[in-house]
Amino acid sequence: MFSAISASALNNLRPASEVMKLERLGSMFASRLSFVRSLMRKMITEQWQIRNTVFDLDSAGHGLAVYRITTPANCYHCVIFSRDLAPELRSDRVIAEAWDVTFALVEGEVEDSLLEQMAANVPLQEAGRQHPRVLVLSRANKSLRNFSQFAAALAAGQQPDPAWLTAVGYLYRTTAVYGNGKFGMADFARLERNSDFNRPFAVQMLAVYVLRQFSIDQLNYLAKVKSPEQAVPLHPELQRYLGVGNSTGLGMAPFLINHPQLIQQWVYGRERALASARKEPANARTHSKLRELMARALKHLQQTRTEDKDQTLRNQETIGSVAEVVNWLDRTAAHPTLYEELISWAREHCSLEAQELINTMLIELYPELLDGLEDELGCRESMELQPDMKARQLRDLITDKFGWALSYRENCPEDNYWFWYRSAEKEEPRLGIRANESGAEKEAALAIGPRISRCHAKLESFLERSPSAMVVEFLMAHPEQKECVRRIQTLGETPYGEIRANLWHRDMKPMHLLRTKLSFFGASRFDPKSDRWVRITLFQGAPLAFELNSPQRSPEQLDDWGFPLEPHLDSGEIGETSQGEAP
Repeated sequence: MFSAISASALNNLRPASEVMKLERLGSMFASRLSFVRSLMRKMITEQWQIRNTVFDLDSAGHGLAVYRITTPANCYHCVIFSRDLAPELRSDRVIAEAWDVTFALVEGEVEDSLLEQMAANVPLQEAGRQHPRVLVLSRANKSLRNFSQFAAALAAGQQPDPAWLTAVGYLYRTTAVYGNGKFGMADFARLERNSDFNRPFAVQMLAVYVLRQFSIDQLNYLAKVKSPEQAVPLHPELQRYLGVGNSTGLGMAPFLINHPQLIQQWVYGRERALASARKEPANARTHSKLRELMARALKHLQQTRTEDKDQTLRNQETIGSVAEVVNWLDRTAAHPTLYEELISWAREHCSLEAQELINTMLIELYPELLDGLEDELGCRESMELQPDMKARQLRDLITDKFGWALSYRENCPEDNYWFWYRSAEKEEPRLGIRANESGAEKEAALAIGPRISRCHAKLESFLERSPSAMVVEFLMAHPEQKECVRRIQTLGETPYGEIRANLWHRDMKPMHLLRTKLSFFGASRFDPKSDRWVRITLFQGAPLAFELNSPQRSPEQLDDWGFPLEPHLDSGEIGETSQGEAP
């Protein structure tokens, strides 16, 4: 158990009936426990070094770049291949076969033989056979208009308009970041023993961070090539405001369902941090800091742009609620129970997103209470079957911990509207409408709620005949229920065991599933392109590579980069940009 959190705080945990509702999970923001923040904090504290060792690009920016990452105990290299990509081949879909850049993070040195093997396989991505020292494999495409606008401005000796980065906060967006033994790479067990990357998704996030540095270096290089005498490098404030995009779809949904113990551990960690913060008595300093953080988040949300109508309306609702929170703080003086009073008020007056934003900022107020908690967000996943449990105890466990699932109606079209399946072309997760589309007989078993409801119905019928039976006897009569029973028994013992939603229901919003996982990653600026596909930004506002070892800013200052705001540059520094629509 995490020792820094008091027993009284643990008793103040929010109930799963509140936290694990899909709509609330889909309203969460990145926090200081998110994986990008956790990684950056580790890099800052341990003073990791990231430097470019190879930058062999032609005049169009195509070629090879290598970055060396040195930690207190190890060294790694990020090898990046940039190529000329025909416009008709550029696609953010996972079925694409060519990209502007492909890259891999490798453990140890990159000798010539390894570089040769990587050059032949990394650009192929899934079609290649990766070396077992490769830890991460990824690819990315350019934001073409941003790249051309920025390069033109820098070549002319002026800075690009910061508003372009506010509209689209990156020069590259990734379309997949692979790890954990796929395609011949190092398996997950290898990272478990590595103190640099034993937190969830830390190694994947590092690869994305290095891509961010490459995007800056490549941009500055191309501007210099275009105008050797006149070009200027991208302003440090704009470099810091630059993130890395990511384009993702329904592929994230199966992960949430297939790794319930890991997801509950993430939620449990966040909720422990929140419970601990809520127990602290507010004072004038924390009141002022909370007001400052909420005001910054308000401005960040006001600067966020999206083309999606529903998301725009949702953002506007959140902006209105957050503005009310700031006003509430302005008229409410600091007192010991301020946080509980604010949470209670927000529950009645604010949107779910604003409520969760308050929780995010409360966690931010007390970094000293979180030391070590970020090391507890991983777990060894193992579903344990308890065959000697009484069958009636299993029934009671379902009623007590999974009662939300029993509202499923077998013959109700609304409860059975969607079905989940994998596409034949590249096994992408998809959603089909059961009444209109074929293939439901091959659907993926992602709807846990209906499965539990069906198990419960069979268990009730079984108990009528055998009221004193054991679980093993129930499974002998219904062997197809073994996986479901194992899941119920295992997760029934956890505080936040399952996402409480029927994933077949007509009102189920796939975007909530995507945002749940992305908020733990540390994503910002959600920009849905449909209800099943979203673009986000990672590392926007994060410290730059050279700042990890710079004495000019303290570790506390470097770590304070959530909800970044558009930089203000002198008007004379900013070049003219097209008034066309941002990409």
